Amino acid sequence: MRMIKFLVVLIFTGGILAPIAARAADDVDLLLVLAADVSRSIDDAKFQLQREGYAAAISDPRVLDTIRSGRNGRIGVTFVEWSGVGAQRVVIDWTEVGDAAAAKQFGDQLIESPRSFAGRTSISGGIEFALARLAGAPFNCVRRTIDVSGDGTNNDGSAVAELRDQAVAKGVTINGLVILSDNPMPWNPEHTNPPGGLDNYYRNNVVGGPGAFVMAAQNFNSFGQAIIAKMIAEVSQAHEAKRWRAAGR
Repeated sequence: MRMIKFLVVLIFTGGILAPIAARAADDVDLLLVLAADVSRSIDDAKFQLQREGYAAAISDPRVLDTIRSGRNGRIGVTFVEWSGVGAQRVVIDWTEVGDAAAAKQFGDQLIESPRSFAGRTSISGGIEFALARLAGAPFNCVRRTIDVSGDGTNNDGSAVAELRDQAVAKGVTINGLVILSDNPMPWNPEHTNPPGGLDNYYRNNVVGGPGAFVMAAQNFNSFGQAIIAKMIAEVSQAHEAKRWRAAGR
């Protein structure tokens, strides 16, 4: 009888602990959607600088050190490109990044992938697409962030503030990295240089959620350093959020 009771307890305990162990193996400190603007205001030279900036940032030792300092020591990342309504594509699907090898593979794949689009600018469509990617992520995580980079205002599709508010209501943070343009587009100068500046436009219409922020790159040549600083900030925010929850228990 004692043996039967022992086996029942063992089976029950195993049935409870096994799923917990499986879930823990899939835990990450942050789910991060890198959502890059590839609309027609992004010429080929700017596009290449943008791609190279992301690839270099994910492998930067400072970014990797920040990732490894988290509770799980890894984050889940996916890279998407967006342009006009209906023009969004996953360039790199969800990938676990926690060491230099995984980061290098992510960056190499990014450099080798062809450009997706070159149409109008639907930031709202990009956010909606990113939300769907977060909903289908294969990792467990409380902190979810959409990292939007672009060089112009929303000029296609739904109002971007509406999608921003939907994301915030779901507990998602949207951060912005704007690429400032010295020379406005001749046919639509307010697209890249709106009144008050593109960074203020993003601040008022695009970003939102816990700890949301906007960073600005003065031009595409400085984009790489800006995205490094941004990724460090985003991963650090995830660590702070976990520490805050632990302290509140």
